[in-house]
Amino acid sequence: MQTAASFLAVLPFPAIDPIAFSLGPLAVHWYGLAYVAGIMLGWLIARGLLRRPELWPRGEVPMTIQQVDDFILWAAAGVVLGGRIGYILFYDFPSVAAEPWRALEVWNGGMSFHGGFIGATLAMILFARRHAIPTWSLFDLVACVVPLGLLFGRLANFINGELWGRISDVPWAMAFPTGGPVLRHPSQLYEAILEGVVLFVVLQLLARRGALRRPGLITGVFAVLYPAARIFVEFFREPDAQLGFLAGDWLTMGMLLSLPMMLAGSWALSRALRTPIEQQATGPARSGQDTGRKSD
Repeated sequence: MQTAASFLAVLPFPAIDPIAFSLGPLAVHWYGLAYVAGIMLGWLIARGLLRRPELWPRGEVPMTIQQVDDFILWAAAGVVLGGRIGYILFYDFPSVAAEPWRALEVWNGGMSFHGGFIGATLAMILFARRHAIPTWSLFDLVACVVPLGLLFGRLANFINGELWGRISDVPWAMAFPTGGPVLRHPSQLYEAILEGVVLFVVLQLLARRGALRRPGLITGVFAVLYPAARIFVEFFREPDAQLGFLAGDWLTMGMLLSLPMMLAGSWALSRALRTPIEQQATGPARSGQDTGRKSD
């Protein structure tokens, strides 16, 4: 296997400062901006989908524009709290148990997608019940735009030089500043492409071709394809140092956490396909007449 020195001149790791800009003593990191960009772009696309009642069951949108605006705060809280708590429980519990203040050190990174997924799901269920919104349709709306957050998040991981891949001699391998003097897979970019770009395109195409008229279908597709992509990339990604491999030299925590999600997605997909469209629940706002456009 070749060393880093033989390839650095050809494909060096881009030395991008993790801090995007500073406002006095406040340092704004690319990682934080990635969350903001994902949420804001997702919000704009979700609003666009709600302006097209023909995409939804019986031509009725499941919620108003004002409601999706209000949901942004719920979504952000669910993702951030769930992501942080999930990381602590799944990846770093012994360290946090020994030094509890580490739980608050969010500036040092440490977010779990699976934890964020659980947190966002709870936020969606609570919000849907509070506002009498069909839960499955809210799941579908959010699933349509989640890949954008994954795309920006993985790009931020790459900029930070974290979550790099296993040692490799492929032509595009890179030497990461914290990965030792060896070449590694840029697995963050693999995830950005598969979990972000590819998944976003697939879900958008399905949504615009009638999939939203079957509540739960988009959710099921997302919950099957995301873990499939994650498990695939885990074969190229270096496991977390504090955990290592859970079995042999292949099973990782990311794979293990993806399996229940894939099973749940398969159930949701099967449920949506079995239920006739005319029996699906519909929402309170009809034919775009009460979609909250006055709040634009």
